[in-house]
Amino acid sequence: MDRELHISLVIPVYNEEPNLRALMERLRRVMESLGRSYEIILVDDGSTDKSLDVLKEFTLYPEVKVVELARNYGQHAAILSGFSIVKGEIIVTLDADLQNPPEEIPKLVRTMEEGNFDVVGTVRSRRQDSILRTLPSKLMNVVARKITKCNMTDWGCMLRAYRRDIVERMVNCHEQATFIPALATYFAKRVTEIEVAHEERHGGASHYSLRRLINLLFDLISSFSDFPLKTIMYSGIGMALFGVAFGAFLGVARLLYGARWAAEGVFTLFALLFAFVGFQFFALGVMGEYIGRIYREVRKRPEYVIQKIHAAQVVKEESDRASKTFAKKETHENSRLCIP
Repeated sequence: MDRELHISLVIPVYNEEPNLRALMERLRRVMESLGRSYEIILVDDGSTDKSLDVLKEFTLYPEVKVVELARNYGQHAAILSGFSIVKGEIIVTLDADLQNPPEEIPKLVRTMEEGNFDVVGTVRSRRQDSILRTLPSKLMNVVARKITKCNMTDWGCMLRAYRRDIVERMVNCHEQATFIPALATYFAKRVTEIEVAHEERHGGASHYSLRRLINLLFDLISSFSDFPLKTIMYSGIGMALFGVAFGAFLGVARLLYGARWAAEGVFTLFALLFAFVGFQFFALGVMGEYIGRIYREVRKRPEYVIQKIHAAQVVKEESDRASKTFAKKETHENSRLCIP
């Protein structure tokens, strides 16, 4: 593998047409000021607007590659597809909506190099998001800390830096559903986080609905822990013991107060029955989610499909191949004409 490049930027793009030109301008200005060799990998995650057309314009720059996915696979799968072709020693991820300021990239690179860290996370200061985004994010942070045993503050910010070895290990996992910041801590020994600025969205609307955030939270839980299954098991044991104790109580009360008292408690029994039935359906739903994920893993379908990679070098190689093919054909034709 090519080990000459120093920094690789991986940026997932989904319907970010209004932001892309400003993003590229700021990225190139920041990276040129660093004075390091770099590449920019932009992953089009099945955009339905003209994002891909805009991204193709950037392939005029030799340091830019555009990965075109076959359809929309989600942010984390898109990032993994970019990870699969990176060549830099330090890989930085960030979003395309410019809420992660590109001007913070040098701070991550400097922290990575000075501390010899495997992963550098970030904490968004003065976060510019609504309460509908910040509250689920806080819940996710709590869950992620409990599951990973890694005391990082902000797991939702994608402005992060990784060592090449960590990225290669993540790519080799081939998991159907994963949460990249948490997965990285599974392989990393030296992890830290720094505070970075956070800006309002440059243009367009956020693609993370409350439903997608909840799904991401469950992906995090189910990919790294069997805690829900254990919770159901222990809750079931507790409810069973409660049912036995309550049955014994009703039996004693019937003996002491007669059958009339027991008949008057019929609605209590119905309430408990509905509670048990509701819990059983909830338990089946959670177990069904785990079984569904096992089913997807067993099928061994790819997490993403790269339709095409657009880059100046790729275009040049294709042109060279076409020229060589034509030259061989021409030579073959001439040799046929020269046969006596």
